[in-house]
Amino acid sequence: MNKISVIITAGGIGKRMGGDLPKQFIPLSGKPILLRTLECFFQIDANFELIVTLPSEWHEYWQNLVREFDSSIPHTLVPGGEERFHSIKNALESCSGDFILVHDGVRPFVAKETVLACLDALNTCEAVIPVLAIKESVRELHGSTSRAVDRTNFLLVQTPQCFSTDVLRNAYQLNYHSGITDDATLVESLGIDIQLIQGNEDNMKITTQKDLIIAEAILASQNKD
Repeated sequence: MNKISVIITAGGIGKRMGGDLPKQFIPLSGKPILLRTLECFFQIDANFELIVTLPSEWHEYWQNLVREFDSSIPHTLVPGGEERFHSIKNALESCSGDFILVHDGVRPFVAKETVLACLDALNTCEAVIPVLAIKESVRELHGSTSRAVDRTNFLLVQTPQCFSTDVLRNAYQLNYHSGITDDATLVESLGIDIQLIQGNEDNMKITTQKDLIIAEAILASQNKD
């Protein structure tokens, strides 16, 4: 059986959320978002090797939160870097799995079915990401004008982004540049095809106060099920 490493990246400070507390620590129905994300993967499979990236200055705060909520989920805490790229590169040193999943710390609602579908796909490919179709109309900017484009040619990308370990390690030997928006972009630059699987709509990234309201509603709905 393949060993799975999961990097949960939470290196940001959440300026769009407002306030002094980084978004990953903001309570979602009384529990920090990041802790809910960690719990989500532990509940999917308690054998996952969990690695959390955080800015070094927030490590003590996180450790206090873990004690406060009496969490015993085993995980490795590594320092975040200047950019997400550097945080992931730091975390790779702690990964010992055959496959590596990279997930946003502020996406606490990834479905078990999504994760298992990604892992199943990795048995026949080297890179896989969950995506969603776009529902709204889409326009492309051209200077001061714009034109309508076919939305079926575009997809929304989610996490976890999932890779064979050798592929991801090789990708992170490349030099950082501002065009690297996610792990799949970096891996793709090696000439490796990215397989797409259907994501789940609840797997939202919480970055604004409005997102937090929606997340509270999702959590309330799940608790009713």
